[in-house]
Amino acid sequence: MATHSELRDFWERRLEGDWTESGVGYRALGRSFNTWMYRVREEVFLREVSRMDPGGASVLDVGSGTGFYTRLWERLGVGDITGCDMTDAAVERLRGRFPDHRFVRQDAADLDAFDVDSFDAVSCMDVLFHITDDGRYTSAFGEFARVLRPGGLLVISENCLQRPEQRGEHQVNRTLEWIAGTADKAGFDMVRRVPMLMLMNAQVDAPAAWRKVWGGALRAVTLTEPTGWLAGAALYPLERRLVRGRREGPTTELVAFRLRGQG
Repeated sequence: MATHSELRDFWERRLEGDWTESGVGYRALGRSFNTWMYRVREEVFLREVSRMDPGGASVLDVGSGTGFYTRLWERLGVGDITGCDMTDAAVERLRGRFPDHRFVRQDAADLDAFDVDSFDAVSCMDVLFHITDDGRYTSAFGEFARVLRPGGLLVISENCLQRPEQRGEHQVNRTLEWIAGTADKAGFDMVRRVPMLMLMNAQVDAPAAWRKVWGGALRAVTLTEPTGWLAGAALYPLERRLVRGRREGPTTELVAFRLRGQG
């Protein structure tokens, strides 16, 4: 597995060269397909977070990337948004794209730019499974608990496997049991878990044969941007129905927690 320094360099290079949905998403599937995929993510995030009534919250968006979720927090009408990312490439561009918000270079496992009890809500989307070191992953949950006010909302996306853990150089897909246990030790109660995607992403929590077949099919139909756009357009209406009708899925899920204590 890559070290933390190697991971930061990897993402610095990647976002410097591709500051788009494909740069922060499933790059092998191309920009056009990722654009459709992120439309589904957007719908799920807005639906679920609005149900948890963030109100006029002060929000920290960890791993802001292109600012996709920063924009969604704006649409939810929260009062104050701060963002951070581990790369200079993202932070510099985010400051230009969102001049009314504050952005700093911070890693999820070390949020020392922020004081205790600074925020009502924290989001960390499509970041945690890229933390390959378990100690740093655990530290990230500790940092979320530190900067959140008691009763605060934590919203993450994760690949909550109910199959054995999968470890790669730049990504670790951990088990639901391990993730829930780590959150619990940091002082969080899980309050919501729903699929963000069903078919438009790697099937990490499906049988190996299906993972291979479906992954190959997705890569084949997204070999070019025009075919990727058509594939995304075809899957989009089905994907919207599937994420509304399932309680869990074979790929990325949105998980919400509340920090224990007086809210």
